[in-house]
Amino acid sequence: MVCALGAAVCFGTATVLQAVAAREATGGGGGEAALLLRALRQWRYLAGLALDGLGFVLQIAALRSIPIYAVAAALASSLAVTGVVAARLLHVRLSRLEWGAVGTVCAGLAMLGLASGTEGDRQGSMALKWAMLVIAVAVLALGLVGGRWSGRGRDLVLGLGAGFGFGVVEVSVRLIDSLAPLDLLANPATYALLIGGGAAFLLLTSALQRGSVTTTTAGMVIGETLWPATVGVVWLGDRTREGLTWLAVLGFAVAVAAALALARFGEAPAETETETETA
Repeated sequence: MVCALGAAVCFGTATVLQAVAAREATGGGGGEAALLLRALRQWRYLAGLALDGLGFVLQIAALRSIPIYAVAAALASSLAVTGVVAARLLHVRLSRLEWGAVGTVCAGLAMLGLASGTEGDRQGSMALKWAMLVIAVAVLALGLVGGRWSGRGRDLVLGLGAGFGFGVVEVSVRLIDSLAPLDLLANPATYALLIGGGAAFLLLTSALQRGSVTTTTAGMVIGETLWPATVGVVWLGDRTREGLTWLAVLGFAVAVAAALALARFGEAPAETETETETA
């Protein structure tokens, strides 16, 4: 659980840095790939990517030792980290309700820590590995065309797509049972992990720069928690400690719901600019 919380700290801090960089990349033509290239010229975005890389390593370590549902809830708590970082570094004000949500996230994670057991002992079937690859390719297709959409529901769809991409990464890590080069090349989950993670970043960058990041972040949290947790329990054998299933379910629900209440902190830089102008 320590690794999962460490990953949440990395991801939450990276969100603030990437949100600033994505907005500074505004302007210029091209599609989503061009937007990503412009963002990559921003030092804050690169610093955010470095933190994301460290967070990913910690996430892999966590997924190898605790159930997916616990890792997913911990990663959703990165929004609480984003809120705290925004409050300290960007002088964004948290209301009493939002500070309460931060505390509630911590309480939910504590419940999960007490109730979660070890990771499931089932090996994923080949059909599940191919299913992850299909989902990853679908998320990539959404990332390539989604930025051209307009109208209601766009931000939620992009957020859900990014969440599904990150969810593919969570599940695929568990489906890679050998790190031998030939085994990695022959495993569809390897390609699912790479494609799903890349596509998720593409969608998230588009959302941070062009859409309502609050809506997008809420969709992302839902997409990266619910279905990966279900896959872990149903197909990979993730379980709780004996007699504590109710506590795990309650902790998961509380942590995710409180994280959703903090979704606006994907837009922390915009809030800061508004406060500065008002002052």
